[in-house]
Amino acid sequence: MNDIIIQGIGIFGMACFIISYQIKSNKALYWIQTAGTGLFTLQFILLGAWSGCFNLIMIIIRNVMISKSDKYEWLKWKGWVAVICAVCTMILIFTWAGPLSLLPFVALVGSTIGYWTNNAQKIRLSNLVCASPAWVIYDIFVGSIGGVLSESITIISILVSVYRYGWKNMGDPEFGNKE
Repeated sequence: MNDIIIQGIGIFGMACFIISYQIKSNKALYWIQTAGTGLFTLQFILLGAWSGCFNLIMIIIRNVMISKSDKYEWLKWKGWVAVICAVCTMILIFTWAGPLSLLPFVALVGSTIGYWTNNAQKIRLSNLVCASPAWVIYDIFVGSIGGVLSESITIISILVSVYRYGWKNMGDPEFGNKE
């Protein structure tokens, strides 16, 4: 497939992530990021980046679970973090392509721990110090221009949201739970 089309898919995925961190609602953040993740999954399939691809599929599943947790009580179970991490470990084993495969694993595990708190501060922190740096490095090696730009912009966007809303305010249990 044409490299321009493959890279274009990543650019559209990037746009979803740029928008997501400027939305106050955690639920909306999850849905917009799910759309972006779907686009990056397609891009990774076309790039043959299987470790990243399958970890992104798990991110989609995780985000849908989290976004529906207000409707279904069983999705609030904290044990899902361990289940998702176990599945990630299986993905790591079955898609092992060397140490590079560790990066999507680290990104998914770190962000899952942060996201499951449903705390805006911890969600942004897990992405700022763990998930985004791991994805930037992975994206560089697999050739995802949109991925590199997206994660770099995500880091900047997180910092802007901290400035806009205040770090302390993001620690409030009600922050991000209002539409």
